[in-house]
Amino acid sequence: GASNPPASINLRLILVSGKTKEFLFSPNDSASDIAKHVYDNWPMDWEEEQVSSPNILRLIYQGRFLHGNVTLGALKLPFGKTTVMHLVARETLPEPNSQGQRNREKTGESNCCVIL
Repeated sequence: GASNPPASINLRLILVSGKTKEFLFSPNDSASDIAKHVYDNWPMDWEEEQVSSPNILRLIYQGRFLHGNVTLGALKLPFGKTTVMHLVARETLPEPNSQGQRNREKTGESNCCVIL
């Protein structure tokens, strides 16, 4: 029933190098919480990819950068399933440019359709 403990979400994070690691998070965790947790619990076998600060860790879900305040719950991720995200180190997020963005999306390299 409704009295279940808060569900946890299993995230499999993939580095650019192809290494993966699974972590459990709660739906209330935001992208920046996840970055900090991963930074604080950096896997031994990710040593070569170690970053200097959790602030440059970015999550990519379905090809889109997640802003730091986006929670897993807001993404409506499936409970009890493993959700795959990419973890990359980037100083800054690409600035959303409200003008010209539509034209860029039409001619963008991505063939996938983003339905907002």
